[in-house]
Amino acid sequence: MRKIKLLSLILISLAMVLWFNLRSSTPSIPTVASSPPKTIRYFERTLPQSIAHILLIPANSKFLVTPALSEKVGTVEEFAQKYRAVAILNAGFFDPVNQKSTSYIVVQGKLVADPKQNERLVNNPNLKPYLSQIFNRTEFRRYLCGQTVRYDIALHSQSPPAGCKLVDAVGAGPRLLPELTSVQEGFVDNTNKRDALGSNQPNARTAVGITRDGSLVLVMVAQKSSAPANSGVSLPVLADLMKTLGADQAMNLDGGSSSSLYYKGKTFYGKVDLEGNSIKRRVKSVLLVQEN
Repeated sequence: MRKIKLLSLILISLAMVLWFNLRSSTPSIPTVASSPPKTIRYFERTLPQSIAHILLIPANSKFLVTPALSEKVGTVEEFAQKYRAVAILNAGFFDPVNQKSTSYIVVQGKLVADPKQNERLVNNPNLKPYLSQIFNRTEFRRYLCGQTVRYDIALHSQSPPAGCKLVDAVGAGPRLLPELTSVQEGFVDNTNKRDALGSNQPNARTAVGITRDGSLVLVMVAQKSSAPANSGVSLPVLADLMKTLGADQAMNLDGGSSSSLYYKGKTFYGKVDLEGNSIKRRVKSVLLVQEN
């Protein structure tokens, strides 16, 4: 019996040694942490006098942000249906009377809207002193630098960087970051008490920004229905908001009744009437967010 017990212990020990050696000789497979998907992030931020609807589009993602122009004005939902876009943000300035753009717009390298062709703009005697500034306002641009897509915010007269080709652009303004340029772009004339956008008054606003790593920030700030007469944000407050969202560069887009954002089947409008109801204004141009 003692010999049998001893033999059993020897066999168990040999089995354990063999199992240990086999396990040690099997190469281990390293665990690779998967990177988070580069997708759009939507969220809201409640401000003292308004609600900001925000889209963050990461750099080097599968999404492109490009302008689109309609022959006739249309809602952001209509733009979304036509282009099958994930998101739509209203963009450039236009004249609601003749439905012509008052902003330069370039799509796929072609100039599709020229404010100099808008007779109501060019022949307006009140605007003649500011036309040189109006025709050189800030643009949101998309370049193709070799095979790399690059976004930028620049004045209309500014040339693309070396090695880059201008593909798309939509003008509006003023620039918000790194500094507010309302005076330089002709929106504000302190001498003549002109303030075309009511810069320091709260209103519905729309903006686009670019972060240091090349991500895009699309923002639509809506008025509160409970305070239709005095809600929204001023341009300085809008600039501060874009900075807190990580933007190094930012520019104002058409605002007020034009402010509107479409995302995944839902539309948010910025301006409200005196009863607190959303104003659904048709617009001339938009920024499309589409899968590349």
